[in-house]
Amino acid sequence: MNQQRKFFGAGIDWLTIFLWLTLCVIGWFNIHAAVYDPEHPSLISIDTNYGKQFIFIISAIILAAVILIIDSRFYSSAAPILYGITILLLIAVLVIGKNVGGNQAWIPLGSFRLQPSEFAKLASCLILAKYLNTHSNRNPNFQTLIIGSLLLLLPVGLIMLQPDTGSALAFFALIFVFYREGYVSGTFLLIGASAIALFILSLLFPQWTVILGVAVLCALIVYFTRKSRRAIITGVMLFSAATIFILGVDFVYNQVLQSHQRNRIEVLLGKIDDPRGEGYNVNQSLIAIGSGQLLGKGYLQGTQTKYNFVPEQSTDFIFCTIGEEWGFVGSASMVLIYIGLLLRLIHIAERQRSHFARIYGYGVVSILFFHFFINIGMTLGIVPVIGIPLPFISYGGSSLWSFTILLFILIKLDANRKGLLNMQSF
Repeated sequence: MNQQRKFFGAGIDWLTIFLWLTLCVIGWFNIHAAVYDPEHPSLISIDTNYGKQFIFIISAIILAAVILIIDSRFYSSAAPILYGITILLLIAVLVIGKNVGGNQAWIPLGSFRLQPSEFAKLASCLILAKYLNTHSNRNPNFQTLIIGSLLLLLPVGLIMLQPDTGSALAFFALIFVFYREGYVSGTFLLIGASAIALFILSLLFPQWTVILGVAVLCALIVYFTRKSRRAIITGVMLFSAATIFILGVDFVYNQVLQSHQRNRIEVLLGKIDDPRGEGYNVNQSLIAIGSGQLLGKGYLQGTQTKYNFVPEQSTDFIFCTIGEEWGFVGSASMVLIYIGLLLRLIHIAERQRSHFARIYGYGVVSILFFHFFINIGMTLGIVPVIGIPLPFISYGGSSLWSFTILLFILIKLDANRKGLLNMQSF
């Protein structure tokens, strides 16, 4: 070991840590604004959520330091154990968990509530990286894809039993890991995007209209591919698959989704106008963000925020606090910091020398991007409200700790990337 490696900070990506800490501080101040109590004005008053968030941030810093001290090889070797513990916690929460807002997703530990689903994302990224790493010397195959998918679907199934649809959906973002490693093609992602589009169109228009549109599209595909026999067969197969999917939308929508989920989707699509019911949160969020205009109303000056017009404003709807008090400039700045972090993490993932670290890195990026896009999207009314936090910014110990651990394991793997060439042996 050379002298440089003896220094604790050698190889650590300090830019990523700076971006992480910046987002944590932004979250802390905006939680203070969202639930401000004049009787406890101090940012570190432990009688308030912003005081508790301060404690969560300090403990997250300690967790980060511990992660950076531990040997990098530990995270690969411990992946199966951490995954097993997480599965047991997901089972335990169904038995002894506390029901909050219709979801039995928290295990009470005194005054603190542990949310296992948040840590399940971390454990799933580790076990997926561990498993795919053991097959890194082979060509991507369907069997590996299936087993890797089952490792993810197990926690998804347990989380759906809570039921916590938002947290469960986050796991599907890991499809990008399979894409990066060559297990699924760009065509598969295109099919997935097309399925989402067909689902939405089937809700907006009569089924026969959508089926007719698909038929026209398939006919155009056949025509512009010179009407070859192969093109005709492909067109017929696409039309048949799309028709079956469209006819199945009604069943899934009415039999699988819960009533409040259907109402949220219909509000989003403009099929119903319910500003006092399911559309209340989003409507008030848009009012808050819009009232901030260019520069915002100023710190602690937001009227929508101060008078609690937006429910869950320190957690799921924290972004509208930023929009109201800091305006477009403040909101855009926060978004740019987040995008900067995501781009930095992609760069870090690509420069890894071990398959384990690269796969894990893309898992981190996928989970963070999903939460970032969906959380801000639902406050802006462009995606359904599914109740997931904005990482490092929303209030909550489980959320902050799990995302911090998720991020800093990657930072540690990156710091020691030159020594992690043969992770298969661990």
